[in-house]
Amino acid sequence: MSATHEVFNQVEPLVDYNLFAGNQALGAALKFNAPALDTAHLHALGSALGSAEMQTHARLANVFTPQLKSHDRFGHRIDQVEFHPSYHALMTAATAAGLHGTPWGSPHPSPHLSRAAGFMLFTELEPSMLCPISMSYAVTPALRDNPAIYTDWAPQLTSRGYDPALKLWKDKAGVTMGMGMTEKQGGSDVRANTTQAVPTGSDHWGQRFSVTGHKWFFSAPMCDAFLILAQTPSGLSCLFLPRVLPDGTLNQLFIQRLKDKLGNKANASSEVEFAGATAWLVGEEGRGVPQILAMGTMTRLDCALGTSGLMRQALSLALNHTGQRSAFGKKLIDQPLMKNVLADLALESEASTALALRLARSFDRPEDEHERAMQRLLTPVAKFWICKRGSHFAEEAMECLGGNGYVEEGGEGIMARIYREMPVNSIWEGAGNIMALDLLRALRKADAAAALAQELAPARGMHAALDHLAESLPTRVEQMATEMEARRLAQDVALAVQAALLAQTAPGAVFGAFCDSRLAGHWGHSFGSLGAGVDFDAIIQRAQPR
Repeated sequence: MSATHEVFNQVEPLVDYNLFAGNQALGAALKFNAPALDTAHLHALGSALGSAEMQTHARLANVFTPQLKSHDRFGHRIDQVEFHPSYHALMTAATAAGLHGTPWGSPHPSPHLSRAAGFMLFTELEPSMLCPISMSYAVTPALRDNPAIYTDWAPQLTSRGYDPALKLWKDKAGVTMGMGMTEKQGGSDVRANTTQAVPTGSDHWGQRFSVTGHKWFFSAPMCDAFLILAQTPSGLSCLFLPRVLPDGTLNQLFIQRLKDKLGNKANASSEVEFAGATAWLVGEEGRGVPQILAMGTMTRLDCALGTSGLMRQALSLALNHTGQRSAFGKKLIDQPLMKNVLADLALESEASTALALRLARSFDRPEDEHERAMQRLLTPVAKFWICKRGSHFAEEAMECLGGNGYVEEGGEGIMARIYREMPVNSIWEGAGNIMALDLLRALRKADAAAALAQELAPARGMHAALDHLAESLPTRVEQMATEMEARRLAQDVALAVQAALLAQTAPGAVFGAFCDSRLAGHWGHSFGSLGAGVDFDAIIQRAQPR
């Protein structure tokens, strides 16, 4: 019996390649921000993450989602979450790569920039399990405000070990930490929190409280400990709440249910109740919001890094597909309209990478006044703009694959995961309006306009549209007194800084096309509307993943 058809004009999957070696935009951004950085570890990580094995782990961790086990078979409350083995394989790889608390204990130069590049590479898998990794990174320095807890926990938080067992921190090779802020009645308005913390004395870890209340979004409930917000007698305070208490007993933290989310499937997001849970004060009582905002700065960095990594993977999949599939007599990548789309996506991806890593650089230079100012300014700007572009980017990249991109199966099935994942980075840790308000707070600092002008100065005279925007921004920054135009200002600051960075890191074809389209108006309202004079081939060739 003969076959009814043969399979042809389908693409070979993008697998077993080095995510770092082929990413020229990432390499250029690293060289610009840290010229002496040794990237050998990133080459090794890029090779591991591009393997079929790691791609399979990412797929399985998302297909076989976490399961809540509230009770054991005898009726005892256990409040544990079961994960597929691939989840633990991914967590092991991420901690081994030092993507969590490791940079805070590193003696090497540029540990945060190096970690940021690794985080972006890991995100390309779309593994959906980096939330506890990111939170562990963000909370580690906050614990220094309770020296006793930091002394006990820092070795495990900064180690490269991973142990998912629910047991005492000092018996583990490594630990992870989470945060609990949001409540059902308040959302981003954490000052509306109602969770109560009653003082119960003090011990080796300082002032101790009994906590009663709830958290509406409590991601990664299987972390070893959490920093939470609760109302103490002196106001909203930051507290340290471990899953396992120093005496080895389980804390009174009860998981009510796991959230059924659009994406981010491998990560367990939950609702929890505290019923007399034990927690310890971190920082000054009544100053919980500033404490949490400091941690939010780092998780917001990860939102920008994560979206940039997802953009890069979506672009790589689009380039891989269009380079192999033919239609209307030629390869898709050779069709003029497709070239326009791919080049436009490549510009967006490189600009996002440049901005995200520029922000990461500021964390390595806390003693530098300009870097501190840029961190305040660029954190809300990068989080707002890059994440806002993510969903639109993923949709266009998916369309390059046609129906194959919309299907969950096979090597190109990651595109559907990327599309579902994109909104979480925009929503998590403050959606667009919250970022715009944070930008306004940053602008109230006297050095904001001067720092921005200094940042844009190296690109002066390189493109008329950039010069025009750069000249207008300081006045807009100084005069911005209303919330109504804050989102537009965030967009324009992002575009100006991206252009200035590309002027220093990218070829002329990339810089010129970016400024002509994003700044000079030679662009439509969708990807693929670049002007005919763009060097499409040069831009596409630079973006190729292999």
